[in-house]
Amino acid sequence: MKIMKTLTQIDLKQLPMNFCKCGVTGWCLEVIFTSTESILRHDWRLMGQTSLLMFPIYGCGALLGPIGHLIDQWVSPGQRLAARPGELAIRHGFLYMVLIFVAEYIFGALLTITGMCPWDYSGRSTNIDGLIRLDFAPLWFATGLLFEQITKKRGR
Repeated sequence: MKIMKTLTQIDLKQLPMNFCKCGVTGWCLEVIFTSTESILRHDWRLMGQTSLLMFPIYGCGALLGPIGHLIDQWVSPGQRLAARPGELAIRHGFLYMVLIFVAEYIFGALLTITGMCPWDYSGRSTNIDGLIRLDFAPLWFATGLLFEQITKKRGR
C-alpha cells in the first residue's frame, strides 16, 4: 500500500518535460562522448554522432529519480532525509547504473532483433552480447545522477 501511495506522488505532469530533458541531455552527452573518442583515432574534426532512436531510450532516464525515491522508501521508510547526501548519491548512483545497464541490454536486444540497433560493442573486451560495455559503469553512474538532478523538483 505504501508503495502505491508513493507511486501516486510522482508528478505525472512533469514526466513528459523530464522525458524530453533526459532525451536531449542523453543525445548531447553521446555526441560529446563520441566526438572525444575521435581523438583516439587522431581525427581532430571531433565529429560526434548519435541516433534518433536514442532519444526515447535516454528519455526513460526521467524514471530514475522516482525509482530512486521508491527504493529509498523501501530501504529506510520515513528516513530519507536522515541519510547523508553522500550516502544517497552512492546508493542512487549504483542503482541508476544497474538500471541503465538493464535498459541498455533490453533496448539493444529488441533493436537488434529488428535490425535497428545503433550500437554494437562486440569488438570490445568488456562487452556482454555486444549490447552493453561494463567499462561504461562509471559513465552510467554519473549519467544516472545527472538525470536525477535535471529532473528533480526544486525545493525538495
